[in-house]
Amino acid sequence: METVILAVVIAVVAVVALGGLIVGSRRKKSLPPPPPSTPDITAPPAEPHVGDEAETPREEPRRTIEEVDLPGGSAPVAVEEPPVEELPAPEIEVPEPTAGRLVRLRSRLSRSQNALGKGLLTLLSREHLDDDTWEEIEDTLLTADVGVQPTQELVERLRERVRVLGTRTPDELRGLLREELLTLVGPDLDRTVRTEPPASKPGIVMVVGVNGTGKTTTTGKLARVLVADGRSVVLGAADTFRAAAADQLQTWGERVGAHTVRGPEAGDPASVAFDAVKEGKEIGADVVLIDTAGRLHTKTGLMDELGKVKRVVEKHAPIDEVLLVLDATTGQNGLVQARVFAEVVDISGIVLTKLDGTAKGGIVVAVQRELGVPVKLIGLGEGADDLAPFEPEAFVDALIGE
Repeated sequence: METVILAVVIAVVAVVALGGLIVGSRRKKSLPPPPPSTPDITAPPAEPHVGDEAETPREEPRRTIEEVDLPGGSAPVAVEEPPVEELPAPEIEVPEPTAGRLVRLRSRLSRSQNALGKGLLTLLSREHLDDDTWEEIEDTLLTADVGVQPTQELVERLRERVRVLGTRTPDELRGLLREELLTLVGPDLDRTVRTEPPASKPGIVMVVGVNGTGKTTTTGKLARVLVADGRSVVLGAADTFRAAAADQLQTWGERVGAHTVRGPEAGDPASVAFDAVKEGKEIGADVVLIDTAGRLHTKTGLMDELGKVKRVVEKHAPIDEVLLVLDATTGQNGLVQARVFAEVVDISGIVLTKLDGTAKGGIVVAVQRELGVPVKLIGLGEGADDLAPFEPEAFVDALIGE
């Protein structure tokens, strides 16, 4: 027993001694020396610790922008701006002469109006002209918008002349119809557009009508008619309530060298009209054309607006001509518009547009009877020179055809 205890004690002492030798040898082992310290240029600068004082900034003289060289040491180079290219002035057109213009446009008119003339001649050429035939003749005239009263007058005169004449050759019938239609149209009416006041220039023409009838375009084309006759023209864009109306009118004017006076959009129309007449007098223009607004919301508003324009313009000089523009394709509706404008202003002449696009040429007769004023100009197409002075003989010849 004692031998066993002694052996265990010796084993424990031996283990303790061996562990001490191992630990001591690990403590005596030295670590490798650190590498020499060199500045690390890639490492970010150490941030200052709390409480460190910032370095006092150094004062250096500041350089002006002129003293700073551009990269490469080159001096600043002045860049020259390219010269502003001036746009060429618009080429001024020479309008087609107005003398005989309707004759040149006769084929365009006859294409749409022949139905009236041929229909009447066909009916009149029947062997027996009974009451039913004369009723058909009346219907043909009414369909062409001649109007009830003028139609009755024409039929009564034709019946009487055919009865007296007895024989009816085609040439005789054509001659009869031409004479009676010409009487209805009115060959003796004064259709001159008054642009030459007896006292002093300029002549003042006010153009009125419902928007959509071609009023502004007609004003521009009328300027071409006047320039073609050797007149100098100033345009007044007094239709300030319709978008682009002033631009449209100015474009027409530039094409023939006519100056356009305009104002701000939705501005006072009377002010624009006043300025146009004033400028026309200052530059010695022959004619001032004033394009007015054509809103038909209420007759009272229209009356106030056009009345004001007229009063303001006449502070310079009296208005020589008031032209009403009507769309021939609207027929009887155009007569309703004509009545309203006739109550508002003293209309002195009528311009019928789009007469090439309708077979209802009788509107010429109806509107003259309605207003008691003559048709002075007619529009026969979209071309710039398709506005022609109205010539009764050429018009009736186009109605009847060859």
